[in-house]
Amino acid sequence: MNRVRWGLLVTGGYANVAVAANAKSETTEFVAVATGDAEEAREYAASHGIPRSFGSFDELLACEDIDAVFVALHPVDHVEWAVKALRAGKHVLCEKPLGLSVADVERVFDEAEAAGRACIEGVMFRHHPQIRLAQRLVDEGRIGDLMYVYAACTAAVPPDYFRRDRALGGGALLDLGVFALSAIRCFAGEPVRVYAEEMRRGPGAADHGFTASLRLPGDVLGQFVVGQDIARGDFLHVVGTKGRVVVRQPWFGGTDPVELDIQGPVPMLESQKEYFPVDPDGVHRLDEMFHISRIQFDEVSTAIATGTELPFGRREAVAQARAVAALLESGATAQPVELARTM
Repeated sequence: MNRVRWGLLVTGGYANVAVAANAKSETTEFVAVATGDAEEAREYAASHGIPRSFGSFDELLACEDIDAVFVALHPVDHVEWAVKALRAGKHVLCEKPLGLSVADVERVFDEAEAAGRACIEGVMFRHHPQIRLAQRLVDEGRIGDLMYVYAACTAAVPPDYFRRDRALGGGALLDLGVFALSAIRCFAGEPVRVYAEEMRRGPGAADHGFTASLRLPGDVLGQFVVGQDIARGDFLHVVGTKGRVVVRQPWFGGTDPVELDIQGPVPMLESQKEYFPVDPDGVHRLDEMFHISRIQFDEVSTAIATGTELPFGRREAVAQARAVAALLESGATAQPVELARTM
């Protein structure tokens, strides 16, 4: 198949990762970049080996030699430019979060459907073989009946990082919590009720710490903790009646084996552990730097080029936005929030 020709709308750092990850891709080619300044765009294109540059986003969207656009802007700008790209006839991959409200996410997909173009919210870990291996083990019943999902994503984020800025759509939940929330939903479905606590440094500040408990269908419980001022710690535990699946470094392209820990029949007996390699045949080339971004673009570009259904579409993005909205409400009020049982 021909490689999909991508344009970049850049203010965020994930664009750099995407370009580096896909330098040798067989599915994805970055052919143009736009920033808010022509000279800055030229320098970016030269330093990243991109053929064309534009001094405005509108100029890039008017270019007919671009099939798809990666929106890597501040979160507050995602909806505006995703919509403009779709109206310009481009497919869209937009960095998470796609929108800051359910209505905004619905609007983007309304535009995608009207334009007959693909749209996907970029949550990279969902495409990674590590997570899909964990899902297979759970689906096979290896841990018994699902009971509990626990996730964490913490980091010491620089003080001036734009994802701290509430006015730009920042904060711990929207920066890091979307990973943990998406993983819990991936294994356990849509939350019925959520309760959250957030940490802020005064009125108007974004949350720098966020923790939540979720009640999920079938009396499954979920919990996560995320923070922008906490020592780095990323993990995912999926726990059942017989054992647990443990995924270390689940969010940013981990290569550790997935652990299956089967518990003994009574307390204090040793568990039986098995370790499953993530990519035993080397299909996904996990030794490459930033391979998780390449895997995501490979999957999205292939779907665009072949006209097949994207792996994560409207239903997934809207459900995620609903859960985020409920968590934000609960965190602000320190009260539980009920969600609809059918979505």
